[in-house]
Amino acid sequence: MKIGIDLGGSHIAIGIVDDKNCIIEKVEKRLLSEEKKDFKRAVEEYIVENVNKLNEKYKISEIGIAVPGTIEGDKIIKSVNLGVENYNFVDNLKKGINIPIKIRNDAKCAAIAECKIGCLKDYSRSLFLTLGTGIGGAVIIEGELLNTGSLPGCEIGHMIVEKNGLECNCGKKGCFEKYASMKVLKNNLRKELNLDETTRGQELLDMIKENPKDKKINNVIDEFIEYLSIGISNLVNIFEPDAIGIGGSFVYFSDVLLDRLKNNIQNKGYLFNKRNELIILPAMLGNDAGIIGSVPIGTPLFGTKIDTI
Repeated sequence: MKIGIDLGGSHIAIGIVDDKNCIIEKVEKRLLSEEKKDFKRAVEEYIVENVNKLNEKYKISEIGIAVPGTIEGDKIIKSVNLGVENYNFVDNLKKGINIPIKIRNDAKCAAIAECKIGCLKDYSRSLFLTLGTGIGGAVIIEGELLNTGSLPGCEIGHMIVEKNGLECNCGKKGCFEKYASMKVLKNNLRKELNLDETTRGQELLDMIKENPKDKKINNVIDEFIEYLSIGISNLVNIFEPDAIGIGGSFVYFSDVLLDRLKNNIQNKGYLFNKRNELIILPAMLGNDAGIIGSVPIGTPLFGTKIDTI
């Protein structure tokens, strides 16, 4: 048995992954503002406590952690959405856990899982985006992760979509993830509907479904869809993928967002090369793709080395 962990700026999930790539048990926690003030302590304590509990119940051979940002060895070099730099994450965890631990970029972990056993398994050229606190991404060309050399690359969330726009945690202005992440959508809905941060995503989704003609709700969604359309169409025009997969908490909202997204891209004429069909798919593994992809997956993808990040 293996443990996969998906760590985000607002959420952490820990799952037991069996040899069939299935999650057989999972614990998860939403990180609120107070916990984010001492992020390292809160996350480390939660992981150590729950990993040791799960290790008593299962025979754990290894741990994989999907982390947003730039990873080098066992260290998080920079993660703007976690608010850490040069963070010896694995070393700190090993003080309380006696199991081998590896960390990898979260979007690439999720992309690996979706390409091997999920929504993109039938496509050799694809894009994968994770929409959560920020926006992560991966490019798959002929079954392999795009090689960007010594730098991690594919920082899709930090391409500029608005000149002199909102300031991002990375220090730039107008980044894609400041307009089209799920955190932005949820926060804008809460603000427009006078709700506080304890209002969960499921509650927001229920409000959208129960009030399909609400002007305030639709204005927020329309703006979100427009920026997401701009970002995705730029990527399509550059890479011309066979398909695009979208993961993160977008998956839970796909029933109310996906058709609007595809129609907006097509109807606005954002694509340089016209397509009869634009294939955009929600992650088949849901928000668990990062957990599954953070540990080795048994079945190889097109015989490539895609699980080497």
